[in-house]
Amino acid sequence: MTRVLVTTTSFQDTPGPHHERLASQGFEIDRERGPLPEARMLELVGEYDAILCGDDAFTRKVLEKSLPRLKVLSKYGIGVDKIDLQAATDLRIPVTYCPGVNHTTVAEHSFGLMLSLYRQIPQQNALVHQGKWKRMTGHELLGKTLGILGLGRIGKEVAKRARAFEMRVIAFDPFWDEAFAKQHEVERRATAEEALQEADIVALHMNLTHDNREFLNASRIALMKEGAVVINTSRGALIHERDVAEAVKSGRLGGYGADVVEPEPIAPDNPLIGIENVVLTPHIGSRTFESVVRQAGMAVENLIRALNGEPPLAQANTFK
Repeated sequence: MTRVLVTTTSFQDTPGPHHERLASQGFEIDRERGPLPEARMLELVGEYDAILCGDDAFTRKVLEKSLPRLKVLSKYGIGVDKIDLQAATDLRIPVTYCPGVNHTTVAEHSFGLMLSLYRQIPQQNALVHQGKWKRMTGHELLGKTLGILGLGRIGKEVAKRARAFEMRVIAFDPFWDEAFAKQHEVERRATAEEALQEADIVALHMNLTHDNREFLNASRIALMKEGAVVINTSRGALIHERDVAEAVKSGRLGGYGADVVEPEPIAPDNPLIGIENVVLTPHIGSRTFESVVRQAGMAVENLIRALNGEPPLAQANTFK
C-alpha cells in the first residue's frame, strides 16, 4: 500500500475538502506535528512513498535516507528554504509547492502587524484587560513611506493595500515588474539599501537564500531612519535577531513585527522575547480557513499527480 506522511499542522488542524481528497486515494496515512528537526526526520523517513510537509528539515541526509521509496515531497506553502533543493534534484526527488494561494492572506497579516505597532494595539489591549484606561498616542499610516523588499506575489499585494492606505510605496526587487509598478505607483529603488534609507516602514518579502541570510543586521539598521519600523512575514533568518532586538530596545528602531523567527518554534532564549515594541505571531500569516483550503488542496493535488506519474501543478525543481 502507498504510504504517506503528513507533517504540516495547518493542514491537519483546519477542516476542509483536502482531508476527503487525500483520504479518497486509499493511502495509508501517518501524521506528525511539525516543523520537525533533522534528527526526527531521520527517524521517520525511508518507509514513505510521499511526504506532505511544512517547514521540516529536509537535508541531504534526510533525503538520502528517504530513498529508494520516496516518490514526491509535496510542500504545503511556497517557502522551500528548509528543503535542500540541490540534493533533491541530484537524487531526482520531485519537490512540489503551492505558489499563488496565500499571497493575499500574508499581505493582510503584514498590515495587521503594521497597525499593531503603529497604534500600539497589543499594549492598549493588555492595559484595558487589566482594568486600566491609559490611552497612548499612535501614528497614522497615511503619508508614510513603505519600503518593500521583494516585489513578488506577496510584496505586490502589500503594495496594493498600502496605496489604499494612501502610503507612498518604494520597492526593490532584482526582477522588476514595470507594468505593475506603473499601475500601482510603486517607485523603484536600485538597491535594497536605498529603500532602507528612505522608508518609515520596511516590509521584508524576500525569499531566503544563502546570500541574504541575516540581511537586516546592525550595519543596515544604521542606514535606516531613526524610529523606523520593520515588518517580516517572510523568514526569521532574514534578520540578525539580536541586532534587531538591541535596535528596538535602544529606540533606534521604532518596532519590529514578525510572523517568523529562527528557529521555529521559538526558542526560550530568543532575544526578541519580552521587548515591548516587538510584536510576534507564531507563523500564522497564511493560516486562515480560506487560505488553508487553497494551499492544502493544491498540495494534495500535487502529491496525487506525482504519485500517478502526472505533471504536478507546480514543481520547485527540474531534472535534465
